[in-house]
Amino acid sequence: MHTEMRDPVASHVPFGEPKSLKPLYVGCATGFSGDRTDGAGPVVDTLITLGGGVLNFETLAERTLALAQVEKRKDPAKGYEPLLDDLVGPVLKRCLDHKIQIVSNFGAANPQACAQRIFALARAQGLRTPRIAVVHGDDLTKPEQLTFLLKRLGSDIDPKRVVSANAYLGAGEIAQALKDGADIVVTGRVSDPSLTLGPAIAHFGWSMQDWHLMGCGTMAGHMLECGTQVTGGYYSVPGQKSVPGMDCIGFPIAEIRADGTFSVFKAANTGGRVDDRTGREQILYEVHDPARYLTPDVVADISQATVTREGKDRILIQGVTGHQRPDELKVNVCYDNGYFAEAEISYAGFQAKERAALAGETIRKRIGHLLPLRVDLIGALSIFGDDAGELMAQGYAGASRDVRLRVAGVHLQKEIAEKILREVTALYCCGPAGGGGVRTSLRPRLDTLSCTIPREAVPSCFSFVQEQRA
Repeated sequence: MHTEMRDPVASHVPFGEPKSLKPLYVGCATGFSGDRTDGAGPVVDTLITLGGGVLNFETLAERTLALAQVEKRKDPAKGYEPLLDDLVGPVLKRCLDHKIQIVSNFGAANPQACAQRIFALARAQGLRTPRIAVVHGDDLTKPEQLTFLLKRLGSDIDPKRVVSANAYLGAGEIAQALKDGADIVVTGRVSDPSLTLGPAIAHFGWSMQDWHLMGCGTMAGHMLECGTQVTGGYYSVPGQKSVPGMDCIGFPIAEIRADGTFSVFKAANTGGRVDDRTGREQILYEVHDPARYLTPDVVADISQATVTREGKDRILIQGVTGHQRPDELKVNVCYDNGYFAEAEISYAGFQAKERAALAGETIRKRIGHLLPLRVDLIGALSIFGDDAGELMAQGYAGASRDVRLRVAGVHLQKEIAEKILREVTALYCCGPAGGGGVRTSLRPRLDTLSCTIPREAVPSCFSFVQEQRA
């Protein structure tokens, strides 16, 4: 494959004079892999009315990348976002026609194959061939890299059990690719806010050493990265915090200005809600220390940030700043850790909770010595339960006439994990009265370890790829 390679953007090299003082509009149309696929249309329509901008799809969580690596092992042409066609296909023409750049981590474990699939989508629709850049460097699964990582983690895991090892890259390569004319930038693991910060750096020509602006752009990305969480999703409590039109909730758009201040609103003609309350919940989401929000690009600081209503379904965020970026990058290592088994059975009516609890205790006595078991009484005590079953033993499960027993466990040996499935199924006749509706599941278990490593151990770059035709 012919590629036009570009060296990584050195973190100490500024991008020069501002390219534009006009606001940049960035819209996000997914918050995770498996999110709704019809959110991009209204975002793109709104960006068109605003004169253009950038469309983000955020599709990677910590484990999503490992699962994508599993799919790539099965089929070398897979390993990217499985909903790619549904996400990109309906809006690709409008994005190319109106110069709306697309930036996404939907490349997952196989950005190159993802790029080729986008080429195929464009060709099938009779569109011009898009200019696609792919960011490289996050994958750290070479033997010498794994040896270094496992030593860094202090782990004795067999490297053969490692499914994926990925560093969180920053915004530099994204920015340079857009500056060099990319229509679409496909990445694997990058920091979620970098999907927005990169376009801002390219648009305004921000120096990557301007920690204030890096902090502002990062938090603009943070407000967008979870999709509809800032527009009323994951927010509504009936009677307390109402959200209109959740069946057609709109995805968010940020208007970013050259001084780093930014506003957030939702796509036109959609449901949802954007106000100071939804904004405050999102700006604090997954933030441990408001003065030290660590990212590959900057240590963002929202300790003095304000979120104010700027109009209907529109908020203004000010007071964000930043400090020098960390010296090291975060790395996630996902590895095979046996098999996860779970099985469920229902009990209803008279003393349903007591019958379900007896069934759970029966399972514990029969196989609890073989592997740790998690026993939940769904409908009585599950979400607030504990792995050891101490709350259940203390009688915290209230009365219920509709209970579903769930038993789960993990073991390195498949045949041991399978015993959970067989024992719960046996409750049909060997358990308390009236059990029914058994469902069982057995699947490989992936666990995650995290560490940080020096930046220089993670060489990154991007390349413009050319379409391959069979």
